[in-house]
Amino acid sequence: MPCERKPMRYGHSEGHTEVCFDDTGRFIVTCGNDGDVRIWESLDDDDPKFITVGEKAYSLALKNGKLVTASSNNTVQIHTFPDGDPDGILTRFTTNATHVAFNSIGSRVAAGSSDFMVKVVEVSDSSQQKTLRGHEAPVLSVTFDPKDDFLASASCDGSVVVWNIEEQTQVISLPLLQKSNDVTNAKSLCRLAWQPGMGKFLAVPVETKVHLYERGSWDHVSTLSDDLLAQPINVVSWSPCERFLAAGCVGGLLTVWDVNSKLCVERQKHEKGFTVCSLAWHPSGSHIAYTDTEGCLGLLDGLGTSTVAAKNPAKDYDDLFDDDDDRLMDEGLSDTKSPAKKAVGWDDDDDDFLVPATGRVKNRGAFLDDENSLGSSVAPAAAPVVPLRPVYEGPVPTPPQKAFQPGSTPAHLTHRFMMWNSVGIVRGYNDEQDNAIDVEFHDTAVHHAMHLTNSLGHTVADLSQEAVLLACPSTEELASKLQCLHFSSWDTNKEWMVDLPKGEDRELFSLPGPVVCMAGHGEQLLVVYHRATGFDGEQALGVQLLQLSRKRRQLISGEPLPLSQKSYLSWLGFTAQGTPCYVDSDGVVRMLNRSLGNTWTPVCNTRETCKSKSDHYWVVGVHENPQQLRCIPCKGSRYPPTLPRPAVAILPFKLPLCQTTTEKGQMEEQFWRSVLFHDHYSFLSSSGYEIDEDAQNQSQKEQQELLMKMFALSCKLEREFRCVELAEMMTQNVVTLAIRYASRSRRMALAQRLSEIALEKSNQMQEEEQEEQEEEPEYSRRYSRRQNQQEEQEDEEERGEELMKEEDRQEMEPEEATDTKKRVNPFAKEAGSPIKPSPTPTSSGQPRVTNILDNMTSSKKSAQLSSSGGKPSKSPILKPLAPKPKTKTQSTLLQMAATKTANKKVQENTEQAANLQKQPDTPPPGPPADNSENKRPKTGFQLWLEENRKSILADNPDLEETDVIKEAMGRFRTLSAEERLSWTDRAKGQSGDAADLKKRKRAEGGEGLESENEKAEADESSAKKKKSLDPSSKLSVFAFNQN
Repeated sequence: MPCERKPMRYGHSEGHTEVCFDDTGRFIVTCGNDGDVRIWESLDDDDPKFITVGEKAYSLALKNGKLVTASSNNTVQIHTFPDGDPDGILTRFTTNATHVAFNSIGSRVAAGSSDFMVKVVEVSDSSQQKTLRGHEAPVLSVTFDPKDDFLASASCDGSVVVWNIEEQTQVISLPLLQKSNDVTNAKSLCRLAWQPGMGKFLAVPVETKVHLYERGSWDHVSTLSDDLLAQPINVVSWSPCERFLAAGCVGGLLTVWDVNSKLCVERQKHEKGFTVCSLAWHPSGSHIAYTDTEGCLGLLDGLGTSTVAAKNPAKDYDDLFDDDDDRLMDEGLSDTKSPAKKAVGWDDDDDDFLVPATGRVKNRGAFLDDENSLGSSVAPAAAPVVPLRPVYEGPVPTPPQKAFQPGSTPAHLTHRFMMWNSVGIVRGYNDEQDNAIDVEFHDTAVHHAMHLTNSLGHTVADLSQEAVLLACPSTEELASKLQCLHFSSWDTNKEWMVDLPKGEDRELFSLPGPVVCMAGHGEQLLVVYHRATGFDGEQALGVQLLQLSRKRRQLISGEPLPLSQKSYLSWLGFTAQGTPCYVDSDGVVRMLNRSLGNTWTPVCNTRETCKSKSDHYWVVGVHENPQQLRCIPCKGSRYPPTLPRPAVAILPFKLPLCQTTTEKGQMEEQFWRSVLFHDHYSFLSSSGYEIDEDAQNQSQKEQQELLMKMFALSCKLEREFRCVELAEMMTQNVVTLAIRYASRSRRMALAQRLSEIALEKSNQMQEEEQEEQEEEPEYSRRYSRRQNQQEEQEDEEERGEELMKEEDRQEMEPEEATDTKKRVNPFAKEAGSPIKPSPTPTSSGQPRVTNILDNMTSSKKSAQLSSSGGKPSKSPILKPLAPKPKTKTQSTLLQMAATKTANKKVQENTEQAANLQKQPDTPPPGPPADNSENKRPKTGFQLWLEENRKSILADNPDLEETDVIKEAMGRFRTLSAEERLSWTDRAKGQSGDAADLKKRKRAEGGEGLESENEKAEADESSAKKKKSLDPSSKLSVFAFNQN
């Protein structure tokens, strides 16, 4: 009969765990990553005694009432057993010891270490030590020869070495293993085992087989293998009767061989497939204790009965088989590994008989009806041929995860969190003294803390700003109950309770599978359930999102819930702003992306900030604004303890994009994260909620600012195509900033393309305005929205100005920096430009409308005023919609001049015209809509060029105009700083005199002159529009003005 595999139980925190029995077999002793040694009276012992030996315990050995442990403080300690009193330090290493072992009589301890050394220490006198040097990498395991002459050790350098203890020399070194640089990276722990008693054989796990080496000759005499072993063997252990060898594998398979017949007599699979890292036989040989890398402890029981046939060697195969034949037929198992018609004893030199005489595939075990057993019987080859049941090797169904409540710790704990969310904490206590529930609020203004007696045995709780909800399961006598403490109710009935009918839930709707968990927020309900059976460790979960407002609708209807590979759901909920999100057991946080068709976007991986594999973060809340993931760090476990009160940590969000180490990648990640995390505004407004418009505007500004920064970076890297792609995502206002930036960077083709994009965006805006005017009832709401857009534009422009000034400061020389503030975009309409100038209506009753680019500088004052005194008061919601005058956007997109007043423009035009008359070689200026070229005051360089032009032409008579300017620039730069400054001061002096003159004229002429100036300007600009402009001459003027 197959042996029984007991359910695994939690023993230590996640990580390497070891197990052994005491000499009598009464206690199971384990050690683990939490630094504790636990002493279990049985597998069901819920309160084991424990001894803390350090931060981590790597290995343990027990003999004659002495407990030896290897801990993380690089020592091998000794404690009394079972009292656990410290009994000194046996030895020290420069790094941690990896494995310890007693000899057969308990007088010596061997310890291997990560510093490549093996030490043999006398227990009675630790000063008597022998050090075995020779390994070239950390030591994996050590084992004593039962006769105490030799010691075997395995190392990460790939070798298994047998040492002579007295002489401290190597007897033989066998290169059998794969090399690695550390124990944690080794494919196998390679725990060696010497056969007890006479010590005839040394068992060495090599990949998926066990090699047996004969003591003395050190010859490889036999190999134990099994077809079902697909992953490396980690640990081997001999039974006390010396007849059987047990092995634990990386994939969780446990195998027991009869060494004499080389038959596999028992196979068991770890219930979760975790790696088995330690094995120990009970002194009676009836059961095996084993541990895994997750810190759990398990037991195989009943081995004495399952291996009885192999323990009693049969003299007559026919007699043996008469008893077992029926059982073999039932189990459908035939082990054909033993040689045909050979005695049970085996020939040392003959390994060829592993291929059976029948010619069938060797050792093809079949699954039994018992799901936990893979086969357990002995069948010598003399048995009649039994028809085999086909072996299923396809995907294995995954056990569905149990239902749970997000924000609560497991129900079997005596002290647990029944709920921890953004409102408060509900703690449950169920021990000998008390069965109670404590409710505590993060903000005591919501409600004071409450202490409730839990007489009904509530196991589920939830907490909101208005009520506490408790529920208990049904018993044989009582129905399950739902209790609500409605503390925010304004009437006197603050508590109600309802019995749920037995075997029935009052359902408004049915789900396609068993519920895993649910979460609610406002009018939204999120439900996750099993939609099917998962395979190969995957969970097949479905999700439904319902909106239970007046318009009841299903937002997500049963789509599969994406999880990381071989993970399960560990938390489900909503952000504080109402966006569904969840966390899986791999620590990946995903949030609903409503703008992408209700898909789930990964926004954080909590495992990236964990220091150890066994550490986890327990999520308690998610916030989109500010962007915060609130969670509790759990060292060595998945759940926090209730006492002391755990501290909440705040983790940042990060989208898993490429190249996040570069500046470009970081800005891209920030941009897309900002878009995702501010998507909730549109959902809330469409659902009829009031939203924080200031925060929404701020988020849009942040996104546009990031686009502008990425645009500037792409310009520097000369990625103009990418610049255009970025511009398409910008608002119209920011595109105009981008045009200005491109023109300053002397990227004409890019600026031209951007102007076309800006034109498209302005046309779209005008179309939208026309649609708004057609929709009368929408007036007031749209108008207020447009007001907000104007405020946004002003802020965007101001930020763009700052960004460009910063760039200029970095790139320009000091003398050019003085010109920067005055410099304007040189572009104007070319003859063949598709953009036609449109006349701009001006009237005395309405102020003149300037183009968008004029606003870019003139709006700075208003922006500064508003920022200094807080936000300007918003217009009331119901405000009459005044018709807005058409802007001059279309006609003047490419013209970058900023004008403050009409008078200044006239004065500058006259100055520039006079200046151009002095330059006969310069082509006549063309007709930009506002004629930006003529508005600029002279610079120091222009004055210098006027005086020195003749000498330059005398030296180089053949120069073109552009070459003259280049030559002049070179000469001007060779002047000393004082000389250049004097020219600049002269230029400023001229413009200052003109300004004074203008002020005097204004004082004399009064308002009448102002209107005359306006007329003069209008006439002048209309006359100039008739002139044509040659592109090359325009470029030469641009080069002249730039320098």
